[in-house]
Amino acid sequence: MYTIVLCDDEPAELDKVEKLLSIYYEKEQNARYQIRKFRSTYELLYNFRKKEYVPDLLLLDIYMPGMTGVELAEELRRDGCDVPVIFITASKEHALDAYGIDAIQYLVKPFEKERFFHAMDIAWKRTCVKQEEEIIIKLVSGIHKLHSDDIIYCETQRNYQILFQKSDEYKVRMSSGELYGMLCKFQQFEKCGRSYILNMNHIIHINKEEIHMDNGNKVYIPRNRAAEFSKIYFDYYFRECGQGRPDNSNNAAL
Repeated sequence: MYTIVLCDDEPAELDKVEKLLSIYYEKEQNARYQIRKFRSTYELLYNFRKKEYVPDLLLLDIYMPGMTGVELAEELRRDGCDVPVIFITASKEHALDAYGIDAIQYLVKPFEKERFFHAMDIAWKRTCVKQEEEIIIKLVSGIHKLHSDDIIYCETQRNYQILFQKSDEYKVRMSSGELYGMLCKFQQFEKCGRSYILNMNHIIHINKEEIHMDNGNKVYIPRNRAAEFSKIYFDYYFRECGQGRPDNSNNAAL
């Protein structure tokens, strides 16, 4: 389900945008979405940081008390929220600021329905592509959406799976089979022994005892599985990357 977040200090404006969204999504028969409405930028930011939900699209007014919509978007970007943003405002004054945070549209009131639908077409396409490449995990701290290729590898530790990224680790209570069931739709993931699921896009070196990942970590594998996994990796590398045999300085064959 898609989560669309609206923020405007005027209730009538929130209702107007909500009605437009309802009309727009009538043509998307398979679209399941929910709308969360806020009249305060601070309330929206507080709720986002509580990790109770993850937005897929933000529609923000700019002129609001305390913190503007642009300032809110900048805060959300710093917090790792990279979803599409559409600004809806009464002035063109902040247009350059809006595009500075990669807003997809800047709609000046009053705007025609067609312009709003055009902005939503762009947002909808981006959101669909993004969700196809994401997994959703539930942690004690809340719900997280992770882009598949940001996951470097996963390791089983008792009843938990540890998902390693460049600078973060996520501990999820589930079995390795459950996690692999979520990841196997992405061709870059492959099991390595009982304890690891590796993203082959992040492998930089393989030898007879270990695999070096591009975050600096090493994955140790049983010797009886090393040759098998090496073949799987090279098959993937040639097929997906269209490359010749990897250079020994970066990817070593067994």
